[in-house]
Amino acid sequence: MTLLFTYGSLKQGFCNQHINTGERMPGSYRTRERLPFYLMGDGHVPCVIHDPGTGHQVVGELYRADPAAMANMDRLERIGEPGGYSRIAIELERTDTATSETVMAEMYVRLPADVIPGERQSEYLSEYTTEHALRFAW
Repeated sequence: MTLLFTYGSLKQGFCNQHINTGERMPGSYRTRERLPFYLMGDGHVPCVIHDPGTGHQVVGELYRADPAAMANMDRLERIGEPGGYSRIAIELERTDTATSETVMAEMYVRLPADVIPGERQSEYLSEYTTEHALRFAW
């Protein structure tokens, strides 16, 4: 089983939730490090760039996913394809408890080298909302 942190269209209530068949873990989570999180391109695709120390802590959901669920999400995120995402380990902090709790999980990101120079980007985000999702298009 894999712990996966989702921050965009794979979250509950968003357009690709049907691909995410993992079990949602209780709690509220965010990345421990600040990361640049944008809506990218003409499709306003939610995207975190792996450039720690820039941007905001990213808010999302934590899931426990089996290999079949991960394979489906990897396919959606185009792991290993040009212009696709990478899956990396990231440290999260739980924000809904009085005591500090951290957890390691995997997360889909684009590497800085994979960002197309001049590609349209929004301002930094900390959380992907239903308002942002209204602009999403493939």
